[in-house]
Amino acid sequence: MGTSGKARILVVDDEPNIRTLLRVCLEGAGYDVTLAASGEAAVAAARRSPPDLAFVDLRLGAMDGLALTRALAQEASTAAVVLITAYATIDNAVDAMRAGAVDFLPKPFTPAQVLHTVGKVLGQARLQQELSELKRAGGRGVHARFDTKSPAMQQALAFVLRAARTDATILLLGETGTGKGYLARHIHANSPRRDRAFVTVNCAVIAPSLIESELFGHAKGAYTGADRARAGHVEAAGGGTLFLDEVGDLPREAQGKLLRLLEEHEYVRVGETEPRRSEARVIAATHRDLRAAVATGTFREDLFYRLNVVTATLPPLRERREDLADLAEGIVADLAAQHQRGPFSLAPATLAALSAYAWPGNQRELVNVLERAVILAEGPVAHARPAPRGGARGGAGAGRARWGHARGRGAQAHRRRAGPRAHPRRRGPRARRRPLDALPQARALRASLRALSKGSRRRCTTRYERASPSGSSRSCSRCCWCRRSRSPRCDGWAGRSRRSCGRTTARSSPAWT
Repeated sequence: MGTSGKARILVVDDEPNIRTLLRVCLEGAGYDVTLAASGEAAVAAARRSPPDLAFVDLRLGAMDGLALTRALAQEASTAAVVLITAYATIDNAVDAMRAGAVDFLPKPFTPAQVLHTVGKVLGQARLQQELSELKRAGGRGVHARFDTKSPAMQQALAFVLRAARTDATILLLGETGTGKGYLARHIHANSPRRDRAFVTVNCAVIAPSLIESELFGHAKGAYTGADRARAGHVEAAGGGTLFLDEVGDLPREAQGKLLRLLEEHEYVRVGETEPRRSEARVIAATHRDLRAAVATGTFREDLFYRLNVVTATLPPLRERREDLADLAEGIVADLAAQHQRGPFSLAPATLAALSAYAWPGNQRELVNVLERAVILAEGPVAHARPAPRGGARGGAGAGRARWGHARGRGAQAHRRRAGPRAHPRRRGPRARRRPLDALPQARALRASLRALSKGSRRRCTTRYERASPSGSSRSCSRCCWCRRSRSPRCDGWAGRSRRSCGRTTARSSPAWT
C-alpha cells in the first residue's frame, strides 16, 4: 500500500489487451496498478515495490506462471497471487494451488468478476493479518487504557494522535513498561493505515549479527545456512506500520541502513545490490536517553534527528496515580476474560495498597501483580499487594512488608555486615565453612610456592623505606619468584605476620632480615 492507502496490484500478462483491460478496470476502482509483460519484469517490479495482489498469466514464455508464483513468494512474501488463463483445467488449478496461488480466474472474464476476485482476496488477506496480530498479542491482554486523567498523559496522547493521521515518523520515549507498545498500536489503529500490517521488531532481543537480515531480509546464499531467499520485517510491513521497539539498542552497523529507509524509503536485502522500495510508516520507541547515546558515540546523530520528528514522552505510572484505580479495574476485567475466570472486583484495601506503591516496573509490573491475584482469587473479590523492593521506590511501608510477611533480623544483620562479610551468618549443619587453606587446590598451590622459593632467596638491592612492625627500616629477602619476574622492589607489609612482593601480593614473601 502506498502513502495514499491504495492497495498495490501487479498485472503480469504477455497480451497487451489483457494488461490494458485490467489496468483500466482496477485503476477505476481506486487501486495502484503496475504492469509487466514477462516473468523477469514482474520479479524486478516486485523487488522495487512489493505488491499486495498479483494477477499472473499461466503461460508467459521462459518463466511460466507457476514459476513466477514461486518467485513472488520469495521476493514479495505478502503478495497474494491469482492465476489467469484460457486453459482452465482441474490439473492446472491444482498445480496453481500447490505453487502458492490463492485463486484461479479463467479467461474470458468480465470487470465485475475481476473486482469481485480482488475484493475477496484482499478481504481474506486482511482477516488473516488481523488474526496474526491477535495471536501475537495473545497472552498479554489488551491493557491499553487511554481514558486518562493525567495532564501529562493527555498531552502526549493529543500530540501523537494529531500526528497519527500523517506519515511522519514518531518516537516514543519513557521508562520500560509505560505502555509504549500499546500506544504504538493505538496510533496505528487511528491512522489511514489501520487496515494494513502492524509489524513489531524488538531490536534488543535480536543478535547484532542477525539484525540486518531480520529487518531487511536476505538473498539465497547470502551467508552460510541461507538456503533460500527470505523477506525481512520491513517488507512484511508493506504499506502498514513498522514498530521498532528499543531502537536505542540497535547496533551501529545497522543504523545507517535504517537511516536510508527513513530518508529514501529504500532498503537492500543482505546479499543483494538492487534497492527495494518500502512505503512502511516507522514508529520507534526506547527507554534510553538517545541524546546521551549520541554524545557517547553509540547512536548516530543523523539517525536521531530523523527519528526525532514527532516525539512523545510517556509518564511513569507513579506520576499517574489518579488513573491507577480505573487502570487496575480494566486490567482485571481483561485478565479475567483471558483466563476464563471472574468477574472480579478489587477490594478497597487492595486499591489503597496499589496506590501507595511506587511501581518501578510501571504497567508491566501492575499487570503481573493483578494477574497473580486473578489466578489465585477464590471469590468475587481479588486481593493483590505489590511485592516491594525496599528503599524509597517501594512507596509507603514498602520496605517493611513483603506480601504480609515481616522482613526478619536476617536482612538487618545483612545490612550491618555490608563490609567483609557479604552474607548473613548461617545457622545449622552447613554453618561452618572450610577455611581456604583446607581446600586441595590451595594446599597444592602453597606447596608449589614453597618448593619454588626454597634455597634460592637473594637480598633485595633496593632499600625499603617503610617502617617494619619493630619500628626499624629493613630490606627484605628477595625470593625466587621476584627474581624470575624481575620485580624492582617489594610493596611492603600485608598484615602483621605476612609480607608480599609486588608481583605476588596474594602469597607470602620470604622472611625479613
